[in-house]
Formats: sequence, C-alpha cells, structure tokens
Amino acid sequence: MNTNSIRFRLTGWYAGLLTLVYVLFGALLVARLHSYLEDNILDTQARRARQIASTLFAQVSPVTEAAAVAQVKTLYSPEASDRFIRVTRADGSVLYRSGEPSDHSFSAEEVAPVAPAFKGELRRSQPVPDGQALLIAAVHAGGGGFAAYIVEVGASTAPVAALLRQLLWLTALGLPVLLIVAVSGGYVLVKRTLAPVEQIARKAELITHHNLAERLPVAHTGDELERLAISLNRMITRLDEAFQQSKRFVADASHELRTPLTVLRSELETLAQSPLAATGQYERLGSLLVPVERLSKTVERLFALSRLDAGEAQSEWIEIDLGPLVASTAEQMLLLAADKGIVVTCETDERVMVMGDRSRLKQVVVNLLDNAIKYTPFDGKVNLKVGKTGGQAVFSVEDSGIGIPADAVAHVFDRFYRVDATRSADTGGAGLGLAIVKTICDAHGAVLRVTSVLGRGSSFQVGFPQ
Repeated sequence: MNTNSIRFRLTGWYAGLLTLVYVLFGALLVARLHSYLEDNILDTQARRARQIASTLFAQVSPVTEAAAVAQVKTLYSPEASDRFIRVTRADGSVLYRSGEPSDHSFSAEEVAPVAPAFKGELRRSQPVPDGQALLIAAVHAGGGGFAAYIVEVGASTAPVAALLRQLLWLTALGLPVLLIVAVSGGYVLVKRTLAPVEQIARKAELITHHNLAERLPVAHTGDELERLAISLNRMITRLDEAFQQSKRFVADASHELRTPLTVLRSELETLAQSPLAATGQYERLGSLLVPVERLSKTVERLFALSRLDAGEAQSEWIEIDLGPLVASTAEQMLLLAADKGIVVTCETDERVMVMGDRSRLKQVVVNLLDNAIKYTPFDGKVNLKVGKTGGQAVFSVEDSGIGIPADAVAHVFDRFYRVDATRSADTGGAGLGLAIVKTICDAHGAVLRVTSVLGRGSSFQVGFPQ
C-alpha cells in the first residue's frame, strides 16, 4: 500500500480523528458518570440520615436511647448492607457505631468523627485503606427539650469503582472494533470519493500530442472534482488549439521555405558552373551553397516532423521483416562510412516481424546509422543488430564514437537540441534527426533507449512491441 497516497492519508486521518473523539468521549463519560454516582450515593446517605434523625432520634431521651439504637440495627442492618452508621451525643460521646461491613471495605472505628459545630447538613468523603473512599452525610437530631444527637450515614465508593472498571474495559474492547469499522468504512468512502480522480489520471496518461482531441471524464457530482475535470478539459482544449496552431505554422513555414531554398540552391549551383568560376567567384559561391544546403535539410526535416505530428506514420502499416530492412539500408550507406574508414557490421536474426510504415522505419535506421557515422572518428566501428529480446523485436546501433555527456543523454531526442553547437555545425546537424526518430518510434509504440560513455561510444536501441 502506498503510504503517501491521498487515500491512505485520508483514511488514517479519519481513523485517528474518530479514535481521538472516541477516547475523549469515553474519558468524559467516565468522569461524568463517576461524579454522578458519587453525588447519588451522597444524596442517598443524606436522605437516610435525615430519615433516622427524624424518625428515631427526634424525641429520644437518655432512657430511650437503647431502644432507638436497636431500631437502627433492626431496620438498617448496616453491617450486612455494607453501610456505615454512627450516632454521636452532643458532648461527642458515641452512642452507636456500626461494625465492620461484610465486604471489609472499611473499618468503622477508624472513621474520624465530625465536628459538632456544623450547621444544617454536612457531606464529606473519608479515605479508607483499600484506596477507595467512604461518602458520609451527617445531620443533627433532637434538641428543643430532647437530647441532641448527630447522625452520620455513609457508604463505600467500591461499587462505583467496580462499575467504572467494567465500563473502561468495555470501552477498551470497543476501541479495536471501532478502529476496524472506521478504517474499513473510511477506506471504502475515500475510495469511492477518489474514484473520479483515478479515472481522470488513467485517461490523462493516455493523452499525448497525437490525441489532444480526447477529453478527461467528467463525473457530474456538482463537487470540486467535477469542476477540476471541467477546468482540465478546458486547459487541454487551449493546449490543443496552441499545438495545432504551432503545427500549422511549422508545416506552412517549412512548405513556404522549400521552394525558394530549392530555387536558390539551383541558381547557386548553376552560377558555380558558369564562366563566373573563372573570375574567382567559385569559392564564394561554394561557401554560400554550404549554409543553403544545411538550411534545406533543416526545412525538409521540419516538414517531415509536421507530417509525423499529423499522424502520417500511422497511415500505411504493414507487416515488415525488420532484418532485411536494416541490412539493405545499411548496405546503401556503406559508401558514406567508407569515406571515413568506418567498418559497419550488421547482425540480424531471421523473421523479426514488426507492424509499421516501411518508409518511416527505414528513416529510423537511416537517421540512427547516419548519426553514428557522423560522430565516430576515422577507423571506427558501427554495429547494427536485429533480434528478439524479452518478447520485443529489438534494433540497435552501437558505435565507437565520441559518446554523449551524461547530463545530455536525457535531452538528445529534444527538437533542436545539440550537445555541442560547434560539433553540430561541423557535421551539419540541426538537432532534428533524433527528434524525428523519437517521433516515429512513438507513433509505432516502440521504446527508444540510449546509453553512452563519453569517449567510448554510444548505443541506441529501439524495442518494438510484438
């Protein structure tokens, strides 16, 4: 899984945020429930203390104290109900104190007495050894001609703690379930939300300068993704218009330049052969013919590129045996290599069939071989190979030439790119030959690769799909 994808990050943020909300909600729920239960226990103890005070000790005299105490034991059974009850006289002496509860959660003898000076009703929390607390409510009883007493009733917080522990366990057990549901649901939700983005990306990968008329799919959802797809389609429309205008300009310019350049070259050649040569004009006319020839080649290549951009290379596809095509083309160019003492060898396998335009594929061989001969020194070597590798028909041209700098390898197929302007001027190059090769290969679905070591030579390899 790609951890840098928007899908992964959105799912992670969604699950993390939901977990944080769940934990905060659980903590708030436990804290609020803890406070509520303790308040409820204190309210219960206060009601019970008021009940004992008003019914048993409101009109008690020293003579009837024993009977009141017996009533407390009978009616409330503090030890069995894990409750603390203590009745204290006005002088601070203890009239009655319950015994140790059945759960042994506290010791009644260790509970500190309340100060008799309080007014109304007193509520307090008394820590006990088991780490819990004893919640005690105290009220006054008697007086007005009768004996005065302080009635204290309390209960341990142990049941509250046990309940909260169960709640915490349930909350902790529910967290993994929540995470699984959150991650699964979030992943599905994000996947469905980003599905139009995937469709746009897949379609965008298929759009090149050959099919700028294509448009990205638009999901009519009324959201930002719909607006994004519409905006991108408008951008592609503008690019298509600009590209078409550029192609028309190149085609029109190269077409308009071909005729005057042809006339100019023809006139210069005629003048060079006329009696003017005897008057010393021959060298000047020859120097003019060189740039005119270079300019004519550049225009021809621009015109070829404009036709290739218009899709000409895809119009006449037939099945071609690549071996004989490469061998015959190399044989036609042996004279060019012989002028520099370069040895050209050709190795071909039998029946290496490809689909394509024969004239354009021959142009690929011519341009690559011509490029290798140009940049290979005298007495060098150029080797052409045709075979099958990894399910592809492969044509390669290897030379022992001057090589290409590492930083220039990625740009050698760019139009008008020249590794060294001085070197290109010497060889008559304009930076269009390899650009034409790349355009033809793209039209045929072929993969063009180049490797080179400066000073040791270069290797161009074309892989055709089978």
